[in-house]
Amino acid sequence: MTDLASSPAALSPAPAPSPFIPGTLLQFAWDSTSLGYLKTCPRLYYYHMILGYVAKDESVHLRFGGEYHTAIHDFELLRAEGHSFDDALRETLRRLLVRIKDWDPDTSIKAGNYKNPRTLVQLVVDYFDNYRNDKAQTVILANSRPAVELSFQFQLDFAPVNHPSVPYMVCGHLDRVVTINENLFVIDHKTTTTTLGDFWHKQFSPSNQMTLYTWAGKVVMEAEIKGVCIEGAQIGLQDFTTRFARSFAYRSDDLIDEWINDLEWNLNAAEAFAEAQHWPMNDMSCDKYGGCRFRDVCAKNPGVREIYLKSDFIQLPEAERWNPLRNR
Repeated sequence: MTDLASSPAALSPAPAPSPFIPGTLLQFAWDSTSLGYLKTCPRLYYYHMILGYVAKDESVHLRFGGEYHTAIHDFELLRAEGHSFDDALRETLRRLLVRIKDWDPDTSIKAGNYKNPRTLVQLVVDYFDNYRNDKAQTVILANSRPAVELSFQFQLDFAPVNHPSVPYMVCGHLDRVVTINENLFVIDHKTTTTTLGDFWHKQFSPSNQMTLYTWAGKVVMEAEIKGVCIEGAQIGLQDFTTRFARSFAYRSDDLIDEWINDLEWNLNAAEAFAEAQHWPMNDMSCDKYGGCRFRDVCAKNPGVREIYLKSDFIQLPEAERWNPLRNR
């Protein structure tokens, strides 16, 4: 495997290249999101990754989670620059308020009532108050920057069967790498309205994302990573109070090796779908995670599905579609 990028210093402002092999519908650069779509349902993957269909309205969940991640990222960078805790928090909040000054989520949608600017600011303040004396210490890289929002891209040791000169690539971003009791962990932030109990924490083992992040952490840091520390942040639906809890998704080398072996099989399947230009529906996933966004489309007769896609969704231009090669 060849490590191509391992720190924010390696980011480039140039437009990201396509993650697909030119002249084909075969993706060669994968991240946990696109791989998750493929594993969940090839048809879902086709609609979103290849055709570029998205919901017409901005996702409240994506905006909320993205701003939450950005705030933590800003804070860690400010602390690494030498600012005091309180000064870093004030500047983090100032930047957050500037970014969301025009954000006005639709309160007629349930999520807009508990994921909005007010609850977001409260969550950020409560997060840093909760972890003010945190035992998890952010790793400082050789370039003196904190190990926060690390972009990674590395090639795999195998390639598509019909395109052997184009190795597959794994890409993504690590929220943060920390030391806890002298062990290294990747930290991943999750927001939820679900109680942060055993049931919520168990969803991350097994987990496509957490195994990939552990593996990527080992490659990026060139060190032993024990697994992922999941920082759950719960927003109460009734009183909007916040609660925080950490859990650990450990990954042994054997588990990672098994995942990599399965990855090759999954990517071989993706190549077969692309060659046949047929992405079968996995109708056992339609009701998962609150219901697939394309469920109503897939319930229609095949001959009229395109009509419903064009009327109910927006088809993004290629430059704006989800792209694992796009740096943050």
